Amino acid sequence: MKKKKRESGYNTNLASEFYVMSMLHRKGFNAVLTLGNKKSVDIVIYKHGKVITLDVKGLIKKNSSFPMDNFHEMEKHFYVFVSFEDIKDAESLPEVYVVPSQSIKSMLYKNPKGNRKVIQLRKLSNFGNEYKNRWDKISI
Repeated sequence: MKKKKRESGYNTNLASEFYVMSMLHRKGFNAVLTLGNKKSVDIVIYKHGKVITLDVKGLIKKNSSFPMDNFHEMEKHFYVFVSFEDIKDAESLPEVYVVPSQSIKSMLYKNPKGNRKVIQLRKLSNFGNEYKNRWDKISI
């Protein structure tokens, strides 16, 4: 049973990364996906000697928090949070939040045991249009 849950989470993350890649290319960015399972940079954008990095976090909306255990605050580094209402419904668009890494620290929630850091989806949605679908925040 555990293996199925792990595969589902892995597939959600892959779907999120490819969704973000698709959006970046539609916006004219030259973006590359990095490979690996335990990484803090999922996508690299390179143009005219400048680099922007992205960490993509994906979840299915029935879950309410994005794991942030590998949080890194860096200049020109963004977190893109992708929340699918129904990941199997290809016509359903996900909620997407584009957040500079310098803005993340104030949003982090630590569980009472102190062993997990997360960003709660409702906290992101409270920011309204500041981060929702804000692909324009990513610029070189």
